[in-house]
Amino acid sequence: MLAFVVGYLLGSIPFGVILTRMAGAGDLRAIGSGNIGATNVLRTGHKGLAALTLILDGAKGAVAVVLAGAVAPVLAPIAAAGAFLGHLYPVWLRFRGGKGVATFLGIALALHWPSGLVFALVWLGALAVTRFSSVGGMSAAVATPVAAAFFERFDLALLFLFFALMLLWKHRTNLERLLAGTEPRVAGSRTV
Repeated sequence: MLAFVVGYLLGSIPFGVILTRMAGAGDLRAIGSGNIGATNVLRTGHKGLAALTLILDGAKGAVAVVLAGAVAPVLAPIAAAGAFLGHLYPVWLRFRGGKGVATFLGIALALHWPSGLVFALVWLGALAVTRFSSVGGMSAAVATPVAAAFFERFDLALLFLFFALMLLWKHRTNLERLLAGTEPRVAGSRTV
Protein backbone atom coordinates (compact mmCIF):
# COMPACT_ATOMS: atom_id res chain seq x y z
CA MET A 1 0.00 0.00 0.00
CA LEU A 2 2.83 2.41 0.87
CA ALA A 3 4.49 1.71 -2.49
CA PHE A 4 1.27 2.62 -4.28
CA VAL A 5 0.82 5.84 -2.27
CA VAL A 6 4.43 6.98 -2.79
CA GLY A 7 4.13 6.15 -6.51
CA TYR A 8 0.84 8.05 -6.69
CA LEU A 9 2.29 11.14 -5.01
CA LEU A 10 5.29 11.13 -7.35
CA GLY A 11 3.05 10.63 -10.38
CA SER A 12 0.79 13.46 -9.23
CA ILE A 13 3.51 16.10 -9.58
CA PRO A 14 2.21 18.28 -12.47
CA PHE A 15 5.52 19.27 -14.03
CA GLY A 16 3.90 20.87 -17.09
CA VAL A 17 1.82 23.19 -14.91
CA ILE A 18 4.75 24.01 -12.63
CA LEU A 19 7.21 24.72 -15.44
CA THR A 20 4.88 26.91 -17.49
CA ARG A 21 3.97 28.96 -14.42
CA MET A 22 7.64 29.38 -13.51
CA ALA A 23 8.32 30.55 -17.08
CA GLY A 24 5.51 33.10 -16.90
CA ALA A 25 3.44 31.33 -19.57
CA GLY A 26 0.31 31.25 -17.40
CA ASP A 27 -1.86 28.32 -16.37
CA LEU A 28 -1.26 25.45 -18.80
CA ARG A 29 -4.80 24.19 -18.20
CA ALA A 30 -6.13 27.38 -19.83
CA ILE A 31 -3.93 26.99 -22.94
CA GLY A 32 -4.52 24.89 -26.05
CA SER A 33 -6.16 21.58 -25.16
CA GLY A 34 -5.91 22.26 -21.43
CA ASN A 35 -3.87 19.10 -20.96
CA ILE A 36 -0.90 19.16 -18.55
CA GLY A 37 1.49 17.17 -20.75
CA ALA A 38 4.42 18.02 -22.99
CA THR A 39 2.39 18.35 -26.21
CA ASN A 40 0.29 21.12 -24.71
CA VAL A 41 3.38 22.78 -23.22
CA LEU A 42 4.72 22.86 -26.78
CA ARG A 43 1.66 24.92 -27.76
CA THR A 44 2.90 27.68 -25.46
CA GLY A 45 5.85 28.14 -27.83
CA HIS A 46 8.41 26.94 -25.27
CA LYS A 47 10.10 23.95 -26.90
CA GLY A 48 12.62 23.61 -24.09
CA LEU A 49 9.87 23.52 -21.46
CA ALA A 50 8.02 20.91 -23.51
CA ALA A 51 11.13 18.72 -23.66
CA LEU A 52 11.75 19.17 -19.94
CA THR A 53 8.12 18.29 -19.18
CA LEU A 54 8.45 15.14 -21.27
CA ILE A 55 11.63 14.13 -19.42
CA LEU A 56 10.28 14.89 -15.95
CA ASP A 57 6.93 13.19 -16.57
CA GLY A 58 8.81 10.10 -17.69
CA ALA A 59 11.30 10.35 -14.83
CA LYS A 60 8.65 10.47 -12.11
CA GLY A 61 7.31 7.11 -13.28
CA ALA A 62 10.78 5.62 -13.49
CA VAL A 63 11.79 6.97 -10.07
CA ALA A 64 8.69 5.45 -8.45
CA VAL A 65 9.58 2.06 -9.93
CA VAL A 66 13.26 2.24 -8.99
CA LEU A 67 12.58 3.36 -5.39
CA ALA A 68 10.01 0.63 -4.79
CA GLY A 69 12.14 -1.96 -6.53
CA ALA A 70 15.07 -1.12 -4.27
CA VAL A 71 12.94 -2.04 -1.25
CA ALA A 72 11.51 -5.19 -2.85
CA PRO A 73 11.20 -6.03 -6.56
CA VAL A 74 7.60 -7.17 -6.09
CA LEU A 75 6.67 -3.59 -5.09
CA ALA A 76 7.88 -2.03 -8.35
CA PRO A 77 4.71 -2.77 -10.39
CA ILE A 78 2.55 -1.52 -7.50
CA ALA A 79 4.45 1.77 -7.40
CA ALA A 80 4.22 1.92 -11.20
CA ALA A 81 0.43 1.67 -11.05
CA GLY A 82 0.36 4.40 -8.41
CA ALA A 83 2.58 6.71 -10.47
CA PHE A 84 0.55 6.17 -13.65
CA LEU A 85 -2.78 6.80 -11.94
CA GLY A 86 -1.25 9.75 -10.12
CA HIS A 87 -0.38 11.39 -13.42
CA LEU A 88 -3.82 10.72 -14.87
CA TYR A 89 -5.70 11.75 -11.72
CA PRO A 90 -3.46 14.01 -9.57
CA VAL A 91 -4.81 15.01 -6.19
CA TRP A 92 -3.20 18.47 -6.53
CA LEU A 93 -5.27 19.30 -9.65
CA ARG A 94 -8.62 17.97 -8.46
CA PHE A 95 -7.93 14.68 -10.25
CA ARG A 96 -7.69 16.31 -13.70
CA GLY A 97 -4.35 15.20 -15.02
CA GLY A 98 -2.52 14.25 -18.16
CA LYS A 99 -2.91 11.44 -20.63
CA GLY A 100 -0.01 9.35 -19.41
CA VAL A 101 2.21 8.86 -22.46
CA ALA A 102 5.54 10.07 -21.04
CA THR A 103 4.84 8.54 -17.63
CA PHE A 104 4.02 5.19 -19.25
CA LEU A 105 7.30 5.37 -21.16
CA GLY A 106 9.32 6.05 -18.00
CA ILE A 107 7.60 3.20 -16.17
CA ALA A 108 8.09 0.76 -19.05
CA LEU A 109 11.79 1.60 -19.32
CA ALA A 110 12.27 1.12 -15.57
CA LEU A 111 10.26 -2.11 -15.29
CA HIS A 112 11.48 -3.81 -18.48
CA TRP A 113 13.70 -1.75 -20.76
CA PRO A 114 13.08 -3.87 -23.92
CA SER A 115 9.34 -3.15 -23.67
CA GLY A 116 10.16 0.50 -22.98
CA LEU A 117 12.35 0.58 -26.06
CA VAL A 118 9.49 -0.78 -28.17
CA PHE A 119 7.26 1.93 -26.70
CA ALA A 120 9.76 4.64 -27.64
CA LEU A 121 10.35 3.33 -31.18
CA VAL A 122 6.64 2.92 -31.95
CA TRP A 123 5.86 6.33 -30.45
CA LEU A 124 8.52 8.12 -32.49
CA GLY A 125 7.75 6.13 -35.65
CA ALA A 126 3.99 6.74 -35.54
CA LEU A 127 4.55 10.41 -34.70
CA ALA A 128 7.02 10.84 -37.57
CA VAL A 129 4.68 9.17 -40.08
CA THR A 130 1.38 10.78 -39.03
CA ARG A 131 2.52 14.02 -37.31
CA PHE A 132 -0.21 13.37 -34.71
CA SER A 133 1.05 13.28 -31.12
CA SER A 134 -2.04 11.35 -30.06
CA VAL A 135 -1.52 8.64 -32.69
CA GLY A 136 2.09 8.22 -31.57
CA GLY A 137 1.14 7.88 -27.92
CA MET A 138 -1.80 5.55 -28.48
CA SER A 139 0.15 3.34 -30.89
CA ALA A 140 3.01 3.02 -28.42
CA ALA A 141 0.65 2.22 -25.57
CA VAL A 142 -1.02 -0.57 -27.54
CA ALA A 143 2.33 -1.99 -28.68
CA THR A 144 3.84 -2.18 -25.20
CA PRO A 145 1.75 -5.00 -23.66
CA VAL A 146 2.26 -6.95 -26.89
CA ALA A 147 6.01 -6.43 -26.56
CA ALA A 148 5.99 -7.55 -22.92
CA ALA A 149 4.10 -10.71 -23.90
CA PHE A 150 6.57 -11.33 -26.75
CA PHE A 151 9.39 -11.17 -24.21
CA GLU A 152 7.39 -13.56 -21.98
CA ARG A 153 6.86 -10.95 -19.28
CA PHE A 154 3.18 -11.82 -18.93
CA ASP A 155 2.98 -10.21 -15.50
CA LEU A 156 3.97 -6.89 -17.04
CA ALA A 157 1.86 -7.48 -20.15
CA LEU A 158 -1.27 -7.39 -17.96
CA LEU A 159 -0.12 -4.25 -16.17
CA PHE A 160 0.79 -2.58 -19.47
CA LEU A 161 -2.56 -3.61 -20.94
CA PHE A 162 -4.29 -1.84 -18.06
CA PHE A 163 -2.15 1.25 -18.69
CA ALA A 164 -2.92 1.11 -22.43
CA LEU A 165 -6.67 0.94 -21.82
CA MET A 166 -6.50 3.87 -19.40
CA LEU A 167 -4.39 5.86 -21.86
CA LEU A 168 -6.86 5.18 -24.68
CA TRP A 169 -9.70 6.31 -22.42
CA LYS A 170 -7.87 9.57 -21.69
CA HIS A 171 -7.41 10.04 -25.46
CA ARG A 172 -11.10 9.59 -26.31
CA THR A 173 -11.52 13.23 -27.38
CA ASN A 174 -8.42 12.88 -29.58
CA LEU A 175 -10.02 9.82 -31.20
CA GLU A 176 -13.18 11.83 -31.88
CA ARG A 177 -11.13 14.63 -33.47
CA LEU A 178 -9.12 12.14 -35.54
CA LEU A 179 -12.35 10.67 -36.89
CA ALA A 180 -13.71 14.16 -37.57
CA GLY A 181 -10.47 15.28 -39.24
CA THR A 182 -9.93 18.11 -36.75
CA GLU A 183 -7.04 16.73 -34.68
CA PRO A 184 -4.09 19.17 -34.76
CA ARG A 185 -0.75 17.93 -36.04
CA VAL A 186 2.48 18.52 -34.16
CA ALA A 187 4.27 21.61 -35.50
CA GLY A 188 1.34 22.18 -37.84
CA SER A 189 -0.43 25.43 -38.55
CA ARG A 190 -3.56 24.47 -36.63
CA THR A 191 -3.80 24.43 -32.85
CA VAL A 192 -6.59 23.58 -30.47
